[in-house]
Amino acid sequence: MKTSKAHTFSDKELRSLQMVLLEMLLEIDRICKKNGISYCLLMGTMLGAARHSGFIPWDDDLDIAMLRPEYEKFKEACRRDLDQSRFFYQDHTTDPHYRWGYARIRRKDSEFVRLGQEHMKMRTGIFLDIFPMDSTPDFAPLRALHCFYCFVLRKLLYAGSGRKSSRTAALRTWYAFLNIVPHPWVLRRIEKLSMKRKKTKLVRILTFPVPKGRPFGYLRKWFEDLEDIKFEGYMFSGVKDYDGFLKFQYGDYMQLPPPEQRVCCHPAAEFRLPPDANLEQKV
Repeated sequence: MKTSKAHTFSDKELRSLQMVLLEMLLEIDRICKKNGISYCLLMGTMLGAARHSGFIPWDDDLDIAMLRPEYEKFKEACRRDLDQSRFFYQDHTTDPHYRWGYARIRRKDSEFVRLGQEHMKMRTGIFLDIFPMDSTPDFAPLRALHCFYCFVLRKLLYAGSGRKSSRTAALRTWYAFLNIVPHPWVLRRIEKLSMKRKKTKLVRILTFPVPKGRPFGYLRKWFEDLEDIKFEGYMFSGVKDYDGFLKFQYGDYMQLPPPEQRVCCHPAAEFRLPPDANLEQKV
């Protein structure tokens, strides 16, 4: 199968991309403060805040998380307060071709298409992921079943991409078969699962495979007990017990990876910065 060539980011391009992501995070922070919505930095973004006081130097994305009730409030707030001249709130209700089970904020008049997703019809542009954290059962056997069900739903969502981007013909055939399942049906199953709001000790992202090696979720208290942390010269909401949180996900998180692993994790087939972005900050 013919594939696109990955865009190679120059150091300046990567830093400019990070500044666009920072611009988007500032907009989210503004909306959350205006509406009393709690959020926190997640994954590599939280790691970057703790270890680098900003982006991991080779990082090319930005992630935040919200407990489900806060996530739903944020969705409504974006309809009223998001700067529509610069940004687009993307989920399956605003873009029928969008196949992931969590929201994104896209930067208008920009381009970022991940390698292997060129055939997908969803709106594109530089984006920031917003993950809803949902309850997962406290009882271990039920939690294992819940984890497997989430895995199945995730693969059904991914089928639209995997049928073209998977490396082997067998996997492409398998995902083409899974893609027969109607996308709206899968989204309804996810929505039904997310409505189970019993307050459990653990939470997880229903349609994303994190944390690595910890498939059963995060402690809920990590997303309830928050405090500001410095990130690129600004203060944003993060996990108060970031040491426990990051050790859980990364182990010895202060140890830098070997030089050969300090590379961008999300290769782009198409990339373009917005012409009106403020890229002067620390570029």
